[in-house]
Amino acid sequence: MTVRLTTLDNGLRVITDDLPGIATATLGLWVEVGTRNEPPEINGVSHFLEHMAFKGTSRRSAKQIAEEIESVGGHLNAYTSRENTAYHARILEADVPLALDIIADIIQNSTFEEDEIARERDVILQEIGQAFDTPDDVIFDHFQKTAFPNHPLGRPILGPPEIIRHMSRNQLKGYMEKEYTASRMVFAATGGVNHDQIVELCQKQFAQLATHPTENFIKASYKGGQLFEKRDLEQIHLLLGFESCPYGDLDYYPLAVFSSLLGGGMSSRLFQEVREKRGLVYSVYSFNTAFRDAGIFGIYAGTGVGQVTELLPTIKKVLKEFPKTLDDKEINRSKSQLKAGLLMALESTSARCEQLAQQLMIYKRHIPPYEIIEKVNAVTRKDIIEATERLLSKTPTFTALGPGEEIKWE
Repeated sequence: MTVRLTTLDNGLRVITDDLPGIATATLGLWVEVGTRNEPPEINGVSHFLEHMAFKGTSRRSAKQIAEEIESVGGHLNAYTSRENTAYHARILEADVPLALDIIADIIQNSTFEEDEIARERDVILQEIGQAFDTPDDVIFDHFQKTAFPNHPLGRPILGPPEIIRHMSRNQLKGYMEKEYTASRMVFAATGGVNHDQIVELCQKQFAQLATHPTENFIKASYKGGQLFEKRDLEQIHLLLGFESCPYGDLDYYPLAVFSSLLGGGMSSRLFQEVREKRGLVYSVYSFNTAFRDAGIFGIYAGTGVGQVTELLPTIKKVLKEFPKTLDDKEINRSKSQLKAGLLMALESTSARCEQLAQQLMIYKRHIPPYEIIEKVNAVTRKDIIEATERLLSKTPTFTALGPGEEIKWE
């Protein structure tokens, strides 16, 4: 593994990981712009922009973009999150210049034709409708909104239909011109790549990027609370959470271990107690999500109306008994899960590329795997208990979606 980093004159950071013997490559542009950057009146614009990037440029039609990448067996995709947007491709080593050219083209030369906007608006509305019909998606949007009310982190990534229906070409272009600046971007590439070639291509292909600095960062504000939506479903979907910590916080790794042992696998406490022992759910798990300046810890479960009265006290019992019964064997098992997940991901060029970009955006540097493993290994029983006590002392966020009467966390 040879990780190299170069910052271009315009502020674009280029990071590569050359893997000898790999015949494929993953590369892409990560932009530090997501839902939390959006003004409320154009919530969903980041995701709309992601869609429009593939709908034609001054050099290529939407069909040509698809045909060029697929004619060499490549794959082009994108995603939007609450803190960034990514445009990435996986191709054969020889086709790296083509993929880079396409990504540079769609970022800098999209035409935003009115007819394409209208078509894609309908596609996004269909996507929102599909998400609305998927309780797992709805409950997470409710959870974010309840945890971070009146803050961009609490708004849906897809945006509300009433805003998407009226999103204009000027709003799309204006947002992109303001937010998509070189200093807020990372170009990452892994696999069969050559750093000097990537840098040379980026210097040439990304010359049109805006360089003016922008910053509209609104500090995260967790509040918490409870929300129940009655809906005619077969199951009740539940999410219980607490304010967690941002990336880089001292509690980050202790809470990662805690999440793993609480609900991170079949041997986890929740899975064993709630599903295996009592048969109350099909799905139950926990997660610890970090942002730049905040975090949210959550427990998800889906259950029947008749099982709720037993499920919630059982979850409460598991959380209450946790500090008293935590043992080293359990801690070591959870640490092994985290370390194995990290090392297994390194076998994928896509995962490595994502990791490079995310680390550079969050920590401003590449963090070698051994450093992460050392931090996981350094977590003690005392660290986990103290971090968990701080976590569970916060105001809870509880959201529920499904049939029956209103459910509350008490």
